[in-house]
Amino acid sequence: MFSSQPLKNKLKNNQLVVGTWISIYHPSIVEMACRAGFDWIGIDLEHSVISISDVEQIIRVTNLMDKTPLVRLTSNNSDQIKRVMDAGANGIIVPMVESREDVIKASDAMYYEPDGKRGVGLARAQNYGAGFEAYRSNLKVNGVLVVQIENVSAVDHLDDIFSHANVDAYMIGPYDLSSSMGIPGKFDSKDFIEVVNKIHNAARKYNIPGGVHIVEPSLELLKSSIAANDTFITYSVDIRIIDSSYREAIESIKEGFL
Repeated sequence: MFSSQPLKNKLKNNQLVVGTWISIYHPSIVEMACRAGFDWIGIDLEHSVISISDVEQIIRVTNLMDKTPLVRLTSNNSDQIKRVMDAGANGIIVPMVESREDVIKASDAMYYEPDGKRGVGLARAQNYGAGFEAYRSNLKVNGVLVVQIENVSAVDHLDDIFSHANVDAYMIGPYDLSSSMGIPGKFDSKDFIEVVNKIHNAARKYNIPGGVHIVEPSLELLKSSIAANDTFITYSVDIRIIDSSYREAIESIKEGFL
């Protein structure tokens, strides 16, 4: 069930990869995101009403479009990790990673023995039992584990987090990180920028690609992220892309631009 263009290889080679969040379950939205050319599709369980059943359907569409599906978990929950991986996810995005123990917990739930502690089940990922060995081999080579750094308490443990062999990429959650610092949404704050730079610098020591989640669909912010050498970029989310487009059109009318 893995893409013919493994995301893991691109990450290892420090190639630029850009993905986007899906938080509304509808096959057409998923298909449009894939057709647009994103490298990976992030299925957001943390801040949406998407169900496990919906996850499987989104993954199915993503596979048909030959894109890489990653699932952001509601939490670092081993039962949920097992279920989304069995549904066919190429990997997971783990929120609120603050220590090496958090990485170990997620990795153990994602990989089978001897690399982890994941229970063996036969589902869509394993071709319903007909392709277990092929899946097991592909998982070891192509599985992707992304950690979200979004609490200031993680800053004291960055070396422990990024030195773990199974961490493939990281994402900074700007709103949660700034909130944990007592300056919610103040991304231009000197203190916030300093913490972000610490995270980037620590990751580079271990050659771990990453970037900041660009929440608003801004091409200028995307260009700035690329210029800052971010190589794993999350560009906006379906609800913000739709909402901002609607509002931009109406504001243009109100201001007499049309």
